[in-house]
Amino acid sequence: MTSRDSNGIEQTAWVPVATVWAAVEPLSAREFIQSGQTQSSVTAKITIRARRMAASMRLIHATRYGDQVYNIAGVLPDNVSGVEYITLPVSAGVNEG
Repeated sequence: MTSRDSNGIEQTAWVPVATVWAAVEPLSAREFIQSGQTQSSVTAKITIRARRMAASMRLIHATRYGDQVYNIAGVLPDNVSGVEYITLPVSAGVNEG
């Protein structure tokens, strides 16, 4: 979300959109090496029920050790029906805000 503060300076902030159940799978060494040919920063894949997602969004995986922020590298439909689930290749990182 973008807004302006009292001085007219543009501010950008992340806004929660939804809380969903997800399967978070770190890539194996083999998958990581293969992904390095096209996207070296992809470190995991997250599968959720199909919903509107964009690569400009981010995911926050809440764990008992703290939150892990993931940047979305793409949105892939499931390979069975194409409409039930989506897979999100992600990279671990921190986004400001």
